[in-house]
Amino acid sequence: MNTPLIRPIEKRDNLQVAQIIRSVLLDFGVPKVGTAYADVSLDIMCETYEKESSAYFVVEKNGTVIGGGGIAQLDNYDDNICELQKMYFLPAARGRGLGIQMIDLCLKTAKEMGYEKCYLETMSYMEAAQKLYKHYGFQYLEGSMGDTGHYSCGVHMILDL
Repeated sequence: MNTPLIRPIEKRDNLQVAQIIRSVLLDFGVPKVGTAYADVSLDIMCETYEKESSAYFVVEKNGTVIGGGGIAQLDNYDDNICELQKMYFLPAARGRGLGIQMIDLCLKTAKEMGYEKCYLETMSYMEAAQKLYKHYGFQYLEGSMGDTGHYSCGVHMILDL
């Protein structure tokens, strides 16, 4: 199978997804503290996204997970806002339109779940990611929303769904 497949995460994907996220974060020089790197959920992603109003998808090619992304209710925030979460791809998966496919699926899923807005956080030097988010209409915010625990992320964006 040469064409990558995007599908819901399964328990068997947990180890690969955790390794991908940590690897990508290290590649970009992201701090281990105050970012997704330190999230306890990284090792149990399937179980984390089994909760209502959340979903996580992986990109699989030839039986190997090469990326992923998901949505969930924005932590510690009362409004009907989801967060685009843990969207990371290995270098071999980048530049192939998979980020666009993943965001399309995540935003479609968020709308189907009834969310009104989608929030995200990223690092200031992750310019390619920001370019992709701006393409979708995400707007910059002055500061963070909710309390994700990712205080090292300096860029906060939101989109009306």
